[in-house]
Amino acid sequence: MLIKRPADIPSSEITDRRVYVNRRTFIRAAAAAAAAAGTAGVLGCGGADTGTPQPATKPTTSPASGFADVTESAFSTTEPVNTLEQVSTYNNYYEFGTDKSSPARYAKLLRTAPWSVAVEGECAKPAVWHLEDILRGQTLEERIYRLRCVEAWSMVIPWIGFPLADFIARCEPTSKAKFVQFFTLDDAAQMPGVRVPVLDWPYTEGLRMDEAMHPLTILAVGLYGEVLPNQNGAPIRLVVPWKYGFKGIKSIVRMRFVEQEPRSSWQISAPSEYGFYSNVNPSVDHPRWSQARENRLPGFLRNRPTLMFNGYADQVAQLYSGMDLRRNF
Repeated sequence: MLIKRPADIPSSEITDRRVYVNRRTFIRAAAAAAAAAGTAGVLGCGGADTGTPQPATKPTTSPASGFADVTESAFSTTEPVNTLEQVSTYNNYYEFGTDKSSPARYAKLLRTAPWSVAVEGECAKPAVWHLEDILRGQTLEERIYRLRCVEAWSMVIPWIGFPLADFIARCEPTSKAKFVQFFTLDDAAQMPGVRVPVLDWPYTEGLRMDEAMHPLTILAVGLYGEVLPNQNGAPIRLVVPWKYGFKGIKSIVRMRFVEQEPRSSWQISAPSEYGFYSNVNPSVDHPRWSQARENRLPGFLRNRPTLMFNGYADQVAQLYSGMDLRRNF
């Protein structure tokens, strides 16, 4: 699914770029951009104000926009989005450096075309999927989600993408598939941060199968109606809105269906601080800071209360019924 701007947000508050695209036009544009500029991809994530989805609506666009066949997700927030400059210059992408500005500086080295994703493990159809084949046949929508991170900063980002569940269904996981694991590209020639052992490369993340199949979980390939910028995870990345920016693995090159719970990179690096589920609990402090409040950029300090499940409790709390969310963090 993709992310669409709400009708009550003036376009001037979002971006002056094209925001909507029908399926054929979008796929053509993404492929052309990938071939010409080495950038491709679109998907999205965010958070609702109250956890109550709003009815999906068709976008109102001018004939010049060229994006006439994208609908708004029922899960879109009505909050004003951050600017494209903010979203594309303040990033976590350790493969290009640990500083928030490093990805925008160095990710231009990344070649995103051609691109493929290998599917392995407990599935009936293991294969290597080319990006254009992953996109082909998707019904594109657009929705806005609040993308947040444990560092206590957050943004509202208009991702463009489609449900991960759609792609998983095409892979036909078996009954043994209890989890799905994801891997980022690991290429020191293109990614200077990989030359430093900050993490155990390649970067990896994982979801329980019911989390992966939830309609809020998307594969993003675009941003602000454009092809996904390299520093934001081009050409294809994961967005899991209720995890406050966690699990948003970028530049995915491999997916593996597994029976046992996989360990994520941050779990391996700091197991006392980062668990498998990465559900930020505002009533439980991180070992090194409080999680009760967050910082909505471009503001300062911790200027907003942290919401349980990023405001999506009505949609996802049942996934964790009976679990101790203080221990299963």
